[in-house]
Amino acid sequence: MPDDDAETRVFDKVRGRLIPILMLGYFVAFLDRVNIGFASLRMNHDLGFGPTVYGTGAGIFFVGYFLCEVPSNVMLELKGARIWITRIMISWGLVSMATAAVRGPISFYLARFALGAAEAGFYPGVIFYLSAWFPRAERARVVGWFTLANPVAAVAGAPLSGAILGTGGAFGLASWQLLFVLEGLPALIIGFFVWRLLDDRPSQARWLTDEERGILERRIAADRSQHADRDQLTLRQGLTNPRVLLLGAVYFGCIAGNYGLAFWLPQMIKAFGFSYFQTGLITALPYACGAVAMVLWSAHSDRTGERTWHVVLPLLLAGLALLAGSSIGSLVPTIVCICLAGIGIFANTPPFWTWPTSLMGGVAAAGGVALVNSLGNLSGFFAPLVIGAIKRRTGGFQGGLAALSTLPLLSAALMWFIARAARSRSEAR
Repeated sequence: MPDDDAETRVFDKVRGRLIPILMLGYFVAFLDRVNIGFASLRMNHDLGFGPTVYGTGAGIFFVGYFLCEVPSNVMLELKGARIWITRIMISWGLVSMATAAVRGPISFYLARFALGAAEAGFYPGVIFYLSAWFPRAERARVVGWFTLANPVAAVAGAPLSGAILGTGGAFGLASWQLLFVLEGLPALIIGFFVWRLLDDRPSQARWLTDEERGILERRIAADRSQHADRDQLTLRQGLTNPRVLLLGAVYFGCIAGNYGLAFWLPQMIKAFGFSYFQTGLITALPYACGAVAMVLWSAHSDRTGERTWHVVLPLLLAGLALLAGSSIGSLVPTIVCICLAGIGIFANTPPFWTWPTSLMGGVAAAGGVALVNSLGNLSGFFAPLVIGAIKRRTGGFQGGLAALSTLPLLSAALMWFIARAARSRSEAR
């Protein structure tokens, strides 16, 4: 048996190899998904888009995402992560760059739908992929580092997007068109490095020694042997498991606040009279707070082994902070509330993903994880659409924030119910 230090060194080596490139991929994925929020500051004016058209287009990304998510993740299990993640990245990079050619509502809707279909499978695919390299006890921290790319993309991407808009355009492109081209191109480049650096499983990793591969494979095998019955589930069982469907409903509320803010926060901040670059800097604040909270909270969850309250408490914070922010009209208190909401929105995610990845393995896990993610990401369609509809009727964002606040609160209650039911089943055995 290897000593704990040898095992720790192996996992550190694996994290150092896999996480940076996967984080970079997710960084670009989230940036390309939500940079429409900054593009809208100029694009809506140039193309004559109102709040409803913009909200619909921003959200329709998630319809394509939802429809293609499960098939894409199953293909990743069948074809291997290396080839399939490369395919996903190149596809979404091309579609993101092509969004610069949008000329009206129909082409806008088609571009956003195609982007969602192209990116489908990346996030749940990586979550599933990491389960082949790390045992359950290590996953919250690993998923936390990977998912950290989400708020970091906003922290770095918001000022970058603001700066690109401030250029006024170049090469015959308007500033919002230039934004899509420049921020879509990195996906093509990173896709090449994914092809070169990723291995589908530990047995293929030539950058590990024979001893290191043995340590890693034995630890993963021991972890799976404790849950052997779950690894025998079929794809159909994974897709129809009631707990998978309930966790999809929880995840809907977990990330609704993220997308509501990602697509509308730049417009909320710009309305206070700031420049594009200043808007980008202020928009980054909630995501910076969320990034720090995500790392610390996921590490605490792994250290204590507690998962339920590490999901529930951040959700309560997110919902109450959004509700408080909806009743304030001045800048500084509103930003403080949104920063608190950012902490709650991002801190819950890594502990949450330990739940669906512990229910099953193999192709059932590929389908189940994808279903949870796709159901949750439907909030990316409804959240911006609802905020846009309320803004069109009221002229402000307060009603939209109030409506948004209900979703994480409901998810907190549902997560507590799922955990209590699971505990009751365990005690009954």
